[in-house]
Amino acid sequence: MGLRTWIRAHYDEAGPIQGLAFALDLVTELALMTLMLITCIDVVGRYFFNSPLTGSSEMTEVFIAVVVFAQMPRVTWRGGHVVVDVLDHFVPPVWSRLCACITVLLVSGSFFGLGVRVWELAERSLKRGEATEYLAIPVGHVVQYIALMSWITAATMLVYGFFTMVCRAGRLRHLSAEGEGE
Repeated sequence: MGLRTWIRAHYDEAGPIQGLAFALDLVTELALMTLMLITCIDVVGRYFFNSPLTGSSEMTEVFIAVVVFAQMPRVTWRGGHVVVDVLDHFVPPVWSRLCACITVLLVSGSFFGLGVRVWELAERSLKRGEATEYLAIPVGHVVQYIALMSWITAATMLVYGFFTMVCRAGRLRHLSAEGEGE
């Protein structure tokens, strides 16, 4: 089985989103594997050779940021955020759709604004030459990654919201047409 066939079999997304989902999962998996190796080397070095891995805490912080922010667009696209729909059964469907639209716009706008502000902080960090203490990893590059993932999350939220609204509206029309035929 080729890679493309495997991706199609294991990812529900279509088109470029499928490739993006695979790439983000690959980044996450490599980061998690690296975290596991860092931890193992650090523990063995610390307890058996009395020599911990230099910069292990810095590497752990960077790779945790990679894991968390690589999965934000995936969670958004799959609708994996916590949703409280207590009032949906008591309000007309139009109000429910309106609230969902407002929520999509607020969340995507927030992620976009977050990305802009974080990018500004990354530029400032790069101008100042800020780096981690032991490994001298430029902090600005990690912060730029966070901004980029925030923008991708904003875009996926807009696309997810659009498709959810279109599908929900189509499903409601379909259900009302069935109800009229009875």
